[in-house]
Amino acid sequence: MTDKEYLKKYLSEDKLKEGLEKLKKGLPVQYIVGNVDFYGSLLKVNKNVLIPRFETETLIEKTIEYSKKYLNEPLKIIDLGTGSGAIAITLKKQLNSTIDAIDISAKALKVAKENAKNNNVEINFFQSDMLENVKDKYDIIISNPPYIAYDEEIEPIVKNNEPSIALYAKNNGLEFYEKILEKSKATLNKPGIIAFEIGMNQGEKVKQIASKYFDINKIKVEKDLTEKDRYVFILNS
Repeated sequence: MTDKEYLKKYLSEDKLKEGLEKLKKGLPVQYIVGNVDFYGSLLKVNKNVLIPRFETETLIEKTIEYSKKYLNEPLKIIDLGTGSGAIAITLKKQLNSTIDAIDISAKALKVAKENAKNNNVEINFFQSDMLENVKDKYDIIISNPPYIAYDEEIEPIVKNNEPSIALYAKNNGLEFYEKILEKSKATLNKPGIIAFEIGMNQGEKVKQIASKYFDINKIKVEKDLTEKDRYVFILNS
């Protein structure tokens, strides 16, 4: 579906002209319409949350596959940096689970709570800097954290519109993987799974960070649908 077709699908005729003008000015179509179709769920999005991408749908699919293979339901899951709530809401619909979802942004959490309500799922939302204020233990830790280096070139439509707090990370984009992994050993059950979305050049670097805490033979770098490294899965068995 093209951006114009998306506008026509979701905007009334009296709003369409205004929407097309915003599109010409470089606003993302999802922000203009106010929603995105993600894994079959309609989610509200605005300037306070990252627009969920199809790569994250694949992260969820692979996480479900790993969980079916290595874990037993019901599951306890935490989604770190939940943003719009896309990951948490989808996993709640797909797995027999209790889900906690955290974000450092109060504005993002407001959007995520609304999305959970609109999709009729029960999720526990908390404000925290990754695992900083988390005390429980989980079967799955999942995150699509900010992973773009501050000096990395990205598309203007992303740079100019989406929240920088959800895009950029220190240490060449590795900051939040380090933060999560440092505390994850005390937070992850055994057996348990950590699932990350990563930048396409970060696979081996994230694997090396993870190997400080987990068996390197249980750390898998996997590709997205375009054959780029995009995910890291860690099996705590």
